[in-house]
Amino acid sequence: MALKKHRPITNALRSRVSIDRKGIVSTTDAHKALLKPNNASSGRDHTGRISVRHRSGGVKKKYRIIDFRRDKDGVPATVFSIEYDPNRNTYISLVCYKDGEKRYILAPNKLNVGDVIESGNDVDIRVGNCLPLKFIPLGSSVHNIEMKHGHGGQIARSAGSYGIIQGKNEGQVVLKMPSGEFREIDERCKATLGVCSNSEDRNKVVGKAGISRKLGKRPTVRGCAMNPADHPHGGGEGKAPVGRPCPMSYTGKPALGQKTRKKVNPKVRRRG
Repeated sequence: MALKKHRPITNALRSRVSIDRKGIVSTTDAHKALLKPNNASSGRDHTGRISVRHRSGGVKKKYRIIDFRRDKDGVPATVFSIEYDPNRNTYISLVCYKDGEKRYILAPNKLNVGDVIESGNDVDIRVGNCLPLKFIPLGSSVHNIEMKHGHGGQIARSAGSYGIIQGKNEGQVVLKMPSGEFREIDERCKATLGVCSNSEDRNKVVGKAGISRKLGKRPTVRGCAMNPADHPHGGGEGKAPVGRPCPMSYTGKPALGQKTRKKVNPKVRRRG
C-alpha cells in the first residue's frame, strides 16, 4: 500500500498526502442487504442541545453492518471483495459463506479476493480465520479481540492495530494490547488472526480544514482564548497562565495528566 502525493496546484494540495487504494479496494458497490441508515446527531442529545463539542453533520453515509462476532463456525467462506468503509479507517471485506449467506468482516493485511476463511475451534492458523484465544499459538498477531466471551470483538479494530499473544495460564491468556499494556483475558474469547488493514492511514495528511468538516469535525478553540464565563481557563490580560492548581476541561474536570479513568471490569486484569 502506497501513499499518494498531489500536484501542488493549490496550497491545500501542496501538503496533502492521501492513501492510494488502486489495486487494493474493489470497485463493486456495497452490498445493499448489509446497509442501514446512519443518521448523524451532530453531537446533540435528544433535546437538541450540544452534548459533545467539536462535532458536525459531515458527509451523508450509510452504515455497513459488520460481523464482529464471527459466530458462524464450521462453514467456510470465500472473500468476495475488499471495500472502503466511510465509517472506519480500516478496510472491510464481503465474504460469502458456503450456504449462501453474505457478511461484512474487518479485512486484515494479506487477505485477498478468492481466499477461503473459516471460524471455529479446529481451523487452520491462517490470516482471516477466527478462533478462541486458547487455540492460537504464542506470539501470534490478532485483531478484533473479544473482552467477554460471546460479546463480539472490541479490541484492535482500527487501521494497523493488533494484539500479541504473550502467555497462557489457568484459563487466562496474557495479551499485549496495541497501547503496550498487558491484559489477561478469558481463553474462550475469540480473536481473528492477522493485522488490521490500511496501516498507512496514520501517515496521511488531510491538508485543509474542509476535509475535516466533511469527516464531521468542527474547529477546536483553546480555553485560554475564551471568556471566563465560557471556560475555566478564560479571561486575563494578554497571554495569561491557567491560574489554577491544575488545568481543567470545559466542564471543570482535571485534565492534562490527571487520572480520570474509571474502574475496569474485575474480570479483566492488568499486568505491568
